[in-house]
Amino acid sequence: MAKLDINIAQVRKLVELVEAHGLEELTVEEGDLSVTIKGPGASVPMVMQPAAQAVIVEAAPVAPVPAAAGHQAAKPEEKLEGKIVDIVAPLVGVFYRAPAPDAPSFVEVGDEIEVGTEVGLIEAMKVFSPIPSEVAGEVVATPGENGKLVQQGTVLVRVRVAE
Repeated sequence: MAKLDINIAQVRKLVELVEAHGLEELTVEEGDLSVTIKGPGASVPMVMQPAAQAVIVEAAPVAPVPAAAGHQAAKPEEKLEGKIVDIVAPLVGVFYRAPAPDAPSFVEVGDEIEVGTEVGLIEAMKVFSPIPSEVAGEVVATPGENGKLVQQGTVLVRVRVAE
């Protein structure tokens, strides 16, 4: 069996992500290597699958990650005037503010949007789902970070609607 070129530090970061976000399972694929990490409720350890072989690797226990580790400190809430509506993530996945890396963002602070305006994309299981606005108004904040994992209910965009 060929030796796999595995970066243990990257695998530990993936384990920390699963634990920090309470995920049941996380699969990452790069080239012909696939890494699946099962959360605490799963009974199967991490599985790595190069092309046609399956290799099971026991993950070393990882110390609990403090809540602030790996995350920026929460910013104090700024006082926003008017009726503010949050557009939230409808599912767990990776949030993208633009349709492509070199494309402009769907929305920016100050933009006027209508009902149905696409404010971003969420990638889950290699499927991109558009996130439409359910309200019309002015974009006042875009707390959703591009390329970052978001949980269901995470605020992606804040809109000030006319009263």
